[in-house]
Amino acid sequence: MSDIRAESIQVAYDKNIIIRDLSLQIPDQKITTIIGANGCGKSTLLKALTRIQAIAKGQILLDGQAISQLPTKAVAKKLALLPQVLEATEGISVYELISYGRFPHQKYLGNLSAEDRNKIHWAMEVTKVSDFAKLDVDNLSGGQRQRVWIAMALAQDTDTIFLDEPTTYLDMSHQLEILELLQRLNHETQKTIIMVLHDLNLSARFSDHLIAMKDGQIKYQGKAQMIMTPAVLKDIFQIDAQITQDPIHKRPVLLTYQLI
Repeated sequence: MSDIRAESIQVAYDKNIIIRDLSLQIPDQKITTIIGANGCGKSTLLKALTRIQAIAKGQILLDGQAISQLPTKAVAKKLALLPQVLEATEGISVYELISYGRFPHQKYLGNLSAEDRNKIHWAMEVTKVSDFAKLDVDNLSGGQRQRVWIAMALAQDTDTIFLDEPTTYLDMSHQLEILELLQRLNHETQKTIIMVLHDLNLSARFSDHLIAMKDGQIKYQGKAQMIMTPAVLKDIFQIDAQITQDPIHKRPVLLTYQLI
C-alpha cells in the first residue's frame, strides 16, 4: 500500500503554468484514470506525482513524506511509471529490458539475485511474454511490446503503477488485452494503477475512479456514473454528448456526440 497525495501543487514550464493549485489523494488499490482535453495537464500531473517533473509550489507526499526529499531508489521501490514516449530498444532482448525493472533493488549494478530472477520470471508469466524472452523487443508487435514494458514495471515490484496512455497506437483488440491485463493485476495483486486514457468508453469500463481535468485543475472526480454525464463532458470537452449504458458491463457509454 502507498499513500500518494498532492497538496496545492503548481507545475510550470518556464513561465507557462500547466497545473495550478491542484490537490488530490490517489485511491489506494484502485484503478484511477485521468481524462481531459489535450493540453489540460494530464501527463504533466503523472510526471509530477512520480517526481519526473519538478513542482514550483505545494508538495507531493508519498506515505506521509515529501517525495522531493526521498532517495531516488526509495521512490522507485514504491512507484513505477510507464511513460507515453518509450525509449529506444534497439538490440535489447525482452528479458534484458524486463530485468531493468530490478535496478532499484540491486546492490551491485548488473548482478541479478535469485529474488530478482524470480520477479522477472513472474512478470513475464503474468504478461504472457515468456515465449519470446530471447527475442529483441523491436521485433515484436505493438501489443507485445506494450506487454513487455508493463512486465518491466511489474518486475520493479512496486505497490503503484502509473501509465501514460498505455493503449496509444494499439488496435481495438490489443487495447482490450492491455486494459484487461491491468484490471487483472489490480484484482489479483491489489496494485494501485493510475493511468491517462483518451478513450472515454474504455476509461469508464475499466476504472474504479475517474478524474476529469480542465485548464490544469481537477474539475470533477468520482465513479464513472458521476463523470460520464452530458453536463460534465460538455464542460470538459465542449461536446454535446449522448450517454447510454453498456448492457454487459453496466457502465456508462458515450453513444455519440457533436461539437457545441
